[in-house]
Amino acid sequence: MPVWREDERRLFGAARGGDRGAREQLITRYLPLARRLASRYRGSSEPREDLEQVACLALVKAVDAFDVGRGTAFSSYAVPCISGAIKRHFRDHGWAVRVPRELQELALRVERLDERLFAEAGRHPTATELAAAAGVDVEDVLEAREAHRALYSDSLQRSRRPEQDEEDVSLLDTLGESDFELDRVVDRAALDSVLAQLDERERLIVQLYYRDELTQAEIGRRMGYSQMHISRLLRAAVAQMRAIAPPERRIQLGRAA
Repeated sequence: MPVWREDERRLFGAARGGDRGAREQLITRYLPLARRLASRYRGSSEPREDLEQVACLALVKAVDAFDVGRGTAFSSYAVPCISGAIKRHFRDHGWAVRVPRELQELALRVERLDERLFAEAGRHPTATELAAAAGVDVEDVLEAREAHRALYSDSLQRSRRPEQDEEDVSLLDTLGESDFELDRVVDRAALDSVLAQLDERERLIVQLYYRDELTQAEIGRRMGYSQMHISRLLRAAVAQMRAIAPPERRIQLGRAA
């Protein structure tokens, strides 16, 4: 048995016996392995320090759980433990939008395959080539590429690159605002459908009151009637409109009127 394997067995045996110094030696010895595994994900959306912390914590757990009697090297046990912890971290914290775990893993695998095939061929592979390399259907590759966009989020305050002669604006500036008048479109359509059946005077009073938002007194002065007379004419016009409108429109007319 190699000397380093014998030393590893000795340290694990001592650590199992409660020797904290032996445990610390094992952790220190394999810290470079944990950091190297975390460095595979450099350039991702997660900070390097966070990934290294996850990897180191997984290393400590692996040291505490490793059974030296299995006869295998500790690194063979630790690598999948640490890699799995990093992947779970990405699954739980690294995605701007949560997607199913299987799709997350496929998205990351397709991304790595894309980088490898690009390095080999000098061009990005097609979806068909990626599907063949990954052993999945083309539809799965397309879905994985779409899911990979959920890995990153973007700030609404980020400057949007303007076209030539355009003012620099943020993404927030490109979003529309709520149009509260949309809620009244159906009501107005219902109102239009029955207005035409009123006589000219009543139609004008309804339009001035509900569309132009004049008061009854203002309408009376414009038409040469008293406010009381305008009130009576308006109530009669609304009652006539409600009687004319089909049942499904009457509530809407009630809100409009």
